[in-house]
Amino acid sequence: MKATQFHDYLPKEDSFRSDVLKGLSLETKTLSPKYFYDQRGSELFEQICQQPEYYPTETEIGILRANRAEIAKLSGTGCELVEFGCGASKKIRVLLEGLRPKTYIGVDISRDFLIESTNKLSNDYPWLEVHGLCADLCEPITLANTPKGQRLGFFPGSSIGNFEPDEAIDLLRNFKSLLGTGGTLLIGVDLKKDHQTLTSAYNDSAKVTAQFNLNVLERMRDELDAVVNVSAFEHLAFYNGRLGRVEMHLVSTQPQHIEIDGEAFPFEVGETIHTESSYKYSVAEFQALCWRAGYESLRCWTDEDALFSVHLLRVTGA
Repeated sequence: MKATQFHDYLPKEDSFRSDVLKGLSLETKTLSPKYFYDQRGSELFEQICQQPEYYPTETEIGILRANRAEIAKLSGTGCELVEFGCGASKKIRVLLEGLRPKTYIGVDISRDFLIESTNKLSNDYPWLEVHGLCADLCEPITLANTPKGQRLGFFPGSSIGNFEPDEAIDLLRNFKSLLGTGGTLLIGVDLKKDHQTLTSAYNDSAKVTAQFNLNVLERMRDELDAVVNVSAFEHLAFYNGRLGRVEMHLVSTQPQHIEIDGEAFPFEVGETIHTESSYKYSVAEFQALCWRAGYESLRCWTDEDALFSVHLLRVTGA
């Protein structure tokens, strides 16, 4: 198997510990969704993408497949391709032959999963120089040790929706500094739609999303030696129409506490840990957000049912 060139900038355990302690100390207990993605969490998310209720994955792949010739024409070939939050690197395979990038850099927070997926990509595309960069997208990222050239960023899966709108602007600005003036960004964005479709997507009948949500508690137990009764929490997901987002929570089913480093965090019955928000945007709303971050819209594609959108943006330098 052809080896991937690997670069490791993953924050250490102390970051996870400090973020958990801070999040559980808040009046509304909160954990960052980035901590879903250890090896098991990443594998569970790949299973979520295969559930019949979860429309974003297949819909986005369909948009990319139907428009890949135009995407390649607008973004250009022979670029340095950077995939943010690459996961299993499945969606980029739809575009690779048309784009023919000289270099691929997969960026993800899950180290073992990243090594596995980029090594497989490198083996399947022997003409492609593949790099894996293990990093937290929320932190400054440098690509100084990789080849330089015209860059195309790829951020699929509507992961941008996991950030508060102002945080999403900051993230896009961070990407902008990597892509450079004139660089382009291809990004998937989930669209606003009826509440039932959205709620069902995060409450699959096989309960894989529930396992994915609960896995963060198992990480706390296994990695931080937390005293936590995982079975005393339940998965909850619903669409908050006022804020335009799906929310995921872990709900305490009994009076209890989580203990970490001798500090106890009490829970009443029904009290929750807010583990994820997934904002949904209209095309106009998202383009306005991108303009604030310093991008211009080159093209937007949607599916015929208006479930999902894919945007091609260009860094303006403004």
